[in-house]
Amino acid sequence: MTAARTPPVRPLVVSADEDLLDDLLRVLAAAGTDPELATGGPALRRAHREASLVLLGADLLTAAAVRALPRRPGLVVVARSELPARCWAAAVERGAERVAVLPDDEEWLLARAAAAGRGPVQRGPLLVVGASSGGAGASTLATAAAAALAGVAGRALLVDTDAAGGGLDLVLGAEGREGSRWPELSGLRGRVGGEALLAALPEVGGVGVLACSRGAVQPVDPEAVVAAVDAARSAGCPVVVDLHRAAGRDVEDRVLAEADLAVLLVAGRVRSATAARMLLGAGAGPGAPPAWAPARVVLRRVPGGLGAAEVAAAVGRPVFAELGHDRGTADRGERGLPPAAGTRTPVGRLARRLCAELAAPEEAA
Repeated sequence: MTAARTPPVRPLVVSADEDLLDDLLRVLAAAGTDPELATGGPALRRAHREASLVLLGADLLTAAAVRALPRRPGLVVVARSELPARCWAAAVERGAERVAVLPDDEEWLLARAAAAGRGPVQRGPLLVVGASSGGAGASTLATAAAAALAGVAGRALLVDTDAAGGGLDLVLGAEGREGSRWPELSGLRGRVGGEALLAALPEVGGVGVLACSRGAVQPVDPEAVVAAVDAARSAGCPVVVDLHRAAGRDVEDRVLAEADLAVLLVAGRVRSATAARMLLGAGAGPGAPPAWAPARVVLRRVPGGLGAAEVAAAVGRPVFAELGHDRGTADRGERGLPPAAGTRTPVGRLARRLCAELAAPEEAA
């Protein structure tokens, strides 16, 4: 007996805009696919669950039938003009992987429709940068590392966790750029569309930044941090988290547990080294290891301070790298420019070394 052939899963188009429907059907026909159309009822719920790709028209983005559907991968919001801010937020909440605006994104949509059903995108790496004491330069290093990763991968996401730090967009030089900050995205939960999230953020040189506000202090929500990081990584985007102690233990534990590489900056002072020893858990008793236990130690050299051997002895593990003082970094920051990620500056050289460490397991494989 010959087994019956299972028909291919069809893409789903959800729209009541006739002009948009005409455009979508033409693009899908060019991609060689025969879509299913639905706007509500059992047919919409079934097709939304089974479709290889869901193309959701912006006209129904906030419709009750659409809002009642669960999130799913492979959902693209399609519009015929740029979306207003409230609709961008709705697209992110729906878990859209991208907002495609026709006709500008027609070529991308054609390729996406043709590729529906192929394997998932390789997840982007996660680098976590923190410091055992204030002023060690964690934000500067995190920003330089994000710029270096963007130079390799084409883009990167930089995540701010210091609600009272004035906004990491200042370090990146993106304070004047349009885009969402944490207050607008604090409700993120579960599966979120990575492409839509990245498109909604301020960006400089391929680095998108999810920064805290300079208004009222609003602590970052652990669930929102995890959702944002996972969304960007699921889209293949490298992520750098500037993990501040004020973010809280819940954020620390959850972000560090997923990190491909974590580095802890330790200023060459006795107090900073002592704090690092506590964070890293050297000499700790039985029980679960501290969240920072797997981190690499980076010495931030200070005039007249401890050297690498002294810091290693104090924290109970070797120093992975040293970061020297660079007056040019401070000057760039005061002029609203991001730290230089090239090989001529101490922070740039260290950022590139961290990129190489992230790439090493992949190359070994």
